[in-house]
Amino acid sequence: MAIKDKVVVITGAASGMGRANALRLAHENAKVVLADIRKEKLNQVSEKIEGQNATFLTKVTDVTNRLEVEELVNDTIEKFGKIDVLINCAGVMPQSYLYHNNYEEWELGIDVNIKGVLYSIGAVLPIMHRQASGHIINISSIGAHTIIPGGAVYSGTKYAVKAITEGLRQEEAELGKNVRVTSISPGSIDTEFTHSIRDPKIRQQFDQLSENAIDPDSVARIIAFCINEEEEVGLNEIIIRPTNQIL
Repeated sequence: MAIKDKVVVITGAASGMGRANALRLAHENAKVVLADIRKEKLNQVSEKIEGQNATFLTKVTDVTNRLEVEELVNDTIEKFGKIDVLINCAGVMPQSYLYHNNYEEWELGIDVNIKGVLYSIGAVLPIMHRQASGHIINISSIGAHTIIPGGAVYSGTKYAVKAITEGLRQEEAELGKNVRVTSISPGSIDTEFTHSIRDPKIRQQFDQLSENAIDPDSVARIIAFCINEEEEVGLNEIIIRPTNQIL
C-alpha cells in the first residue's frame, strides 16, 4: 500500500471526517499528524490511535491563526522530516438567512473555511516543492455545487474552496513539482457538523437530510483510495453522498 509510512497532516481531526481519516490512515500504517482546536476531543482520538500502535503527533491548532498553522507544519517536519499529504478537514457550517445579519457567523465561516484552508496550503507548499512530491486534499461540500435557502454564506465559502483547489491544481500542474490536488465534496454525512445550526427551521431541514446520512468513514475510504493511487494519477474532484440524497 502506498499509504504506508506516508506523513499525513489532518486538520479538524478531533471529530467527524477528520477523525475518520485519522483512524483509517493510522490503521493503514500512515504516520498521522492530528490538528484541532479542541484539546480534549483531540486527545480522545489520540488514545484510539495509540491503541493501534500507530505513529502519530498531535497539535492543538487554530487554523484561523496563521502562526499556529506554521507551527503545526514546523513540528511535523521536526518529527518526521517530510509531509506527504495535507487533508484540510477543519470547517464550520454557518446556516442562517442573510437578512438575520449574523455577522459573527459569517466571519467565522470565512476565517475557518477559507483562510484556514489557505493558511494550511501556504504552509505545506514550500515543503512539497522541495520534496518534488505531495498531495493536498481539501474537503469542500455538496454546498459548492448546489445552494439552499439559509446556506448562502456556507455555500459561498465552499465554492471558494472548490475554486482555490482547482486553481491550485492548475498551478501545480504547470510547475511540474509532482504535487497532486484533490477536492472532496461530501453530501449528508453523519457528523456533528450540523449541531451548531441555531435557526430551528434550517435545523429541521438538515435533520431531515440526515436521515439518510452515511458514515464519515465512507469519506475516509475515498480519501485513502486517492492517496493510494499511483503518483502520476490525479483524482481531482469527487462528490460523495447518500444514494438516496436528492440535492
